[in-house]
Amino acid sequence: MPIKQEHPIDVLCVGAGTYDLIYSVDRHPQPDEKIRANSFIGCGGGPAANGAVTVASLGLQTAFVGYLGNDIFGKAHFEELRKAGVQTDLVVRGDYSSALSVVMVKPDGSRALVNYRKPESFLADGSIDFSTVDTRVILFDGHEPHISPPLARSARQRGIITVLDAGSVHPGTEELAGLVDYLVCSETFGLGFTGETAEVKALEKLNSYAPNVIITLGARGLIWKNAEGSGRMDAYLVKTVDTTGAGDVFHGALAACLAQKKEWLASLGYASAAGALCCTKIGARLGIPTAEETESFLATQG
Repeated sequence: MPIKQEHPIDVLCVGAGTYDLIYSVDRHPQPDEKIRANSFIGCGGGPAANGAVTVASLGLQTAFVGYLGNDIFGKAHFEELRKAGVQTDLVVRGDYSSALSVVMVKPDGSRALVNYRKPESFLADGSIDFSTVDTRVILFDGHEPHISPPLARSARQRGIITVLDAGSVHPGTEELAGLVDYLVCSETFGLGFTGETAEVKALEKLNSYAPNVIITLGARGLIWKNAEGSGRMDAYLVKTVDTTGAGDVFHGALAACLAQKKEWLASLGYASAAGALCCTKIGARLGIPTAEETESFLATQG
C-alpha cells in the first residue's frame, strides 16, 4: 500500500486512532454507582492520530498510519482527519471495530479513561510499504507493535528522525525505547520502565537507550537530557479544563519543531505551550491549537 505524495511529509505519525466519548462529570463514580454527566462530546482521539492533527494544525504536512474500522466511529474519525488536512492514504480500514475510549472529566480537568481495541486490528508486519514514503520525522506511540520496530530500524538507516511517545509501559513502547532518537515519555513510563523511584535517576538510565530523553511531569513541567546537557522546564500556567490529549499535542508539536530544525530549548517551550493550550478546552481533538494561537500565547509569557 504505497502512499501517494504530492509533497514531502514533515511528520509521519504511526499508532493509535481511537474515537473518544467524553463525559463531563462532577466526580468519578464509585463502585456500583450510576451518575449523570453534565455534557458529552464525541471526537477522534489516540496519541498518534492526535499528534498528526496537531502537526497539521501547526501548518505542516503530516500523515497518519493506523487502523480505523468501517463502523460509524471509524468513518467519523477518518473524515475528521481528512478535514484537518492529515494525509490518510496509509490509514487501513477494515471490518474489525474501531478502538474506543470513554473519558470522564472532572471540573478540575482530571480524567479517568477506559480504552478498548480488538487485538485482531493491529497491523501486520509488512502490511504497509514505507519504501516510497518521504518524511523528515516519524512519531511513534507504540500502539502498532508489529509495523513500528521494523520502520524505526529502517528510519535509522535512512537518516530519518524518530520520536517515541511513551505514555505507559507495554510491549510496543518497551521495544521502541532503544530504537528512536527522541524518547519522550511520561513519568509513569520513566519510573516503570527503569525501575527507579527518582525522576532524575530514571532520566539518566533512559539516556542509555536513546540519545535525547524527555520525561514529562504534567503540571510540574519536564526534565530532559541529551548531548547538549540536561535541564528542567516549568509548565505554563493555564486554566485547566481537561488534560486529555495534552501529552499527544506536546509530542506532535515537538515532532513538528524537529522537522523544522528549531533550536532545542525553543522547541521544548513551543511544545509545552501547545500542550498547555490543549488543556483549556474539553476534548483532546477540540483543544489542539493552531500555530498562531501557540505563538500568540508564547508572546504573552515574556
